[in-house]
Amino acid sequence: MGVKVAIGLQSFEKIRENNIFYVDKTDFIKDWWEKEDSVTLITRPPVLEKL
Repeated sequence: MGVKVAIGLQSFEKIRENNIFYVDKTDFIKDWWEKEDSVTLITRPPVLEKL
């Protein structure tokens, strides 16, 4: 059986209780903030077609 991924889930308590896969991007945000770039492009995957 596959692992559940926490996409859009905001409750850390539910993530822990249900053993859901979570990626902590705290270091990414810290590094990005400290670079002080004038422009940052953060992309996201296209929305999948609803069936």
